[in-house]
Amino acid sequence: MRLPAPATWPIAAFLVGYPLWWALGFGGLSIIVVACPMAVVLWRRRPITVPKGMGLWMLLIAGYLVSGLMLADTPPGTYGELGTGRVLGYVMRLALYLALLVMVLYLGNLTAEELPQRTLVRMLGVLFVTTVAGGLLGVLAPSFEFTSPVEMLLPEWISGNSFVRNLIHPTAAQMQHVLGHASPRPEAPFEWANAWGSNVSVLLVWFVVGWWSYGGMVRRLLCVVLAGVATIPIVYSLNRGLWIGLAVAVGYVLVRARPRTGPMIGAAIAAVALVFAAGPLTAIVGQRLDNPHSNRIRTFTVTSTLEAAAHSPVIGYGNTRNAFGNYQTITTGKTGWCAECGHPPLGSDGQLWLLLITQGFTGALLYVAFFTGAIRRHWRDRTPIGQAGTLVMILVLLYMFVYDGLVTALSLYLISFALLWRNAQDATASKEGTATPLTRVAPSGTGTTTSRAGVATSGTGVAASRAGVATSGTGVAASRAGVATSRGRATTAVTGAMARVWP
Repeated sequence: MRLPAPATWPIAAFLVGYPLWWALGFGGLSIIVVACPMAVVLWRRRPITVPKGMGLWMLLIAGYLVSGLMLADTPPGTYGELGTGRVLGYVMRLALYLALLVMVLYLGNLTAEELPQRTLVRMLGVLFVTTVAGGLLGVLAPSFEFTSPVEMLLPEWISGNSFVRNLIHPTAAQMQHVLGHASPRPEAPFEWANAWGSNVSVLLVWFVVGWWSYGGMVRRLLCVVLAGVATIPIVYSLNRGLWIGLAVAVGYVLVRARPRTGPMIGAAIAAVALVFAAGPLTAIVGQRLDNPHSNRIRTFTVTSTLEAAAHSPVIGYGNTRNAFGNYQTITTGKTGWCAECGHPPLGSDGQLWLLLITQGFTGALLYVAFFTGAIRRHWRDRTPIGQAGTLVMILVLLYMFVYDGLVTALSLYLISFALLWRNAQDATASKEGTATPLTRVAPSGTGTTTSRAGVATSGTGVAASRAGVATSGTGVAASRAGVATSRGRATTAVTGAMARVWP
């Protein structure tokens, strides 16, 4: 088995090595750690190719920097003062946004030889298997937890913060009274149950692409088995957003299926639905649908978020806030006589609401425009990767109403975006016969060679090197693979693509 190229180790460490990050206490914040070597790779390969639409993400980051000016402000209907928790949350989100920017540029500037598309997809498939294993752990051993090394090293005033603790303290499941009694909701190896639900659906999409669309008979058989096993934690997650997302994915597959394969896919989905309906898991689904009490909590927090965001609609408040009261009482926080008086912070019920409170309506519009633009640009890509990536972009816009993108979810969203970008680069190179960061043409002994940077040389018997450097006068051109000579005069055209040289 060929080892990955050295430049690809950061993304491999993040996706394949995620269980280790989780056990150490880094979890989703590990993307910030691996972004450092990614940035080194980018620095050595500058200037950097930037995808269309990435300017919107950069504007989102710039807006978040401006929103930091409002950290000390308290909008009407909320309480709390500027403290360590608020500053930590702001800094962590800023670092995450920057790390994701680095990650996308890093992935798009690796060559197909260094990181083939299928390899990246299968890395996501490995993380899907890890997620299913964590979900089963949450179902079978919901009380499993331990103190991570990071948690041991951090001072109490940091590790004791509830938000930070969720990120650094590994647990198998959250025990909640969603069904009227204590029941586990799997969350391993992610930060909370809703993150598990969002991530497993996105990873399932890429798992099917890597193991079914690009897999042989054995991989396809394993794909069916593992997808079937995944239904157990998916149902026990009691996650209606996840269930709706899977229904949207099924509808998307049926709509975009080719006429020849559409009926077969529809028949297979119908057979799976019948088998599921005949099983014991349907009772749990029915109980969850009969207990929609969280709707009232969401209604209260979303309404309060909109009211607070209206007082700073352009730049928001930099971080979440706590509202007075909840959907049952004007009392704020849990007390001995009102155990249900607590409520989640404003902006914690979905990425859209988080952006509204942290960055105002401007930030929310930039986020929506970023992912909507990706759908528009890549909708015509009918390859398995193109269709899967477009589906993920659609799920992002659906999940922003019910799931936070932070911390791990945004990493998977942006990796999916990078896969779409890489696919488009590869398609463009194939059509134009030029080289891109994803397509490299090997040098030949004679004739004209196109370098990876897309440098073309003209003349008789001129060979362009990988760096696009040619010498003229005697018609001798030095290629990267060797030296080709020719007779006569040779005119060498060296374009500005010299800046595309990679070390």
